[in-house]
Amino acid sequence: MGGLTHLDENGAARMVDVGGKQASKRVAVASGRIAMSRKALDAIREGDTPKGDVLAAARIAGIMAAKRTGELIPLCHPLALEAVHVDFALENDAITVTAQASLTGRTGVEMEAMVAVSTALLTIYDMAKSIDKAMVIGEIRLIEKRGGKSGDWRASDLGA
Repeated sequence: MGGLTHLDENGAARMVDVGGKQASKRVAVASGRIAMSRKALDAIREGDTPKGDVLAAARIAGIMAAKRTGELIPLCHPLALEAVHVDFALENDAITVTAQASLTGRTGVEMEAMVAVSTALLTIYDMAKSIDKAMVIGEIRLIEKRGGKSGDWRASDLGA
């Protein structure tokens, strides 16, 4: 099964052995978006939701989730993250979540950044669903990764 690192020669799933790889500084940035009604966005912006400070809870949830990615995604390595940052941009009809995960290690942190974004978005939904059940989560993607054997990568078209 040429090129698929998570499959052995018989096509069975496996965890990649990173023991022989050189440790290096690795960083990944991911983002996602939750579209919502003006009423829900205003309530979040003003801190006037039934469940409290939505963005504070979403930030903590994203950070906690990044730290547990190895327990959630079957073939991911458990990693000793050095930093996770979760930030928000409030738009006219949505909130964009951006997460950055980093460490010095033998494998990348792309999944940790995307799990942080996904969990932060789900937390926003959970905390504001009494105001707007029709919110739509989407556009979760890797924006950038730095370090490791494959080098640096950045999404060429952030609008796609």
